[in-house]
Amino acid sequence: MVVKAFAPAKVNLSLHVTGQRADGYHELDSLVMFADIGDRIEVELSDSPSLTVDGEMAAGVPTDASNLVMKAQRLMGVSASIRLHKRLPNAAGLGGGSSDAAAVIRALSQLAGVPVPEDVLSLGADVPVCLAGQAVRMRGAGEQITPMAGLPALHAVLINPNVPVPTADVFARLKHKDNAAMPDDMPNGITAAEFALWLRDMRNDLEPPAIIAQPVIAQVIGAFSVTPGCQLARMTGSGATCFGLYGDAETASSAEGRLREAFPGWWVAATRLNAAA
Repeated sequence: MVVKAFAPAKVNLSLHVTGQRADGYHELDSLVMFADIGDRIEVELSDSPSLTVDGEMAAGVPTDASNLVMKAQRLMGVSASIRLHKRLPNAAGLGGGSSDAAAVIRALSQLAGVPVPEDVLSLGADVPVCLAGQAVRMRGAGEQITPMAGLPALHAVLINPNVPVPTADVFARLKHKDNAAMPDDMPNGITAAEFALWLRDMRNDLEPPAIIAQPVIAQVIGAFSVTPGCQLARMTGSGATCFGLYGDAETASSAEGRLREAFPGWWVAATRLNAAA
């Protein structure tokens, strides 16, 4: 039996760094939604674990024990043959590896009847939120997940300029680690336009240090800003991927076309950010 699973791109609409623990983990406060584009996973029980990777973004993705997919398999204690069809850029701030791992956990739970572990933080700060797979407020080191009801779907374009931005380097360049959290009262029952306006007052605290590490990120944000109808442009996660929000699918698609033509070396994708799983 083969179980197929979708591993959607994770987009941090905001990412406030509010502290750092004694164990080195950073305290975060982030509003997360998931895109309708992502990787595809196929999982089948086998006598020995294996991982094969193909797809347009397969280059450079490890297939050994270091891959989060293989770590997720070991955590579940189930041996399987896994095929990963990679569409998302690797190490791009889209939670691709974490989303892949979450998809494998769900697939193995279905195949082997093994419950999903309560604690998956050992796999990385993004794995708990990727297991949730819906709009959430993520706090703590990533383990405090609060589903967000009443949020509208958003039309967006994602850009990755195909440059590496190691997360550790970005955090090392972060000057202040005790920044303000998001407000206690979160948006509910608002329109997409109102939501985009609210998001303007939020931040990604990792954006300035990421720009220092890779100045092209500022170029990406600037490229979004001059496209017609762009409501907000911001980096997601620790970079280098950035998102632009638009009022409808047609405007987002038009922006995607303009940006692809202007920057043929960048990965550009129009998408819909969904509030529900």
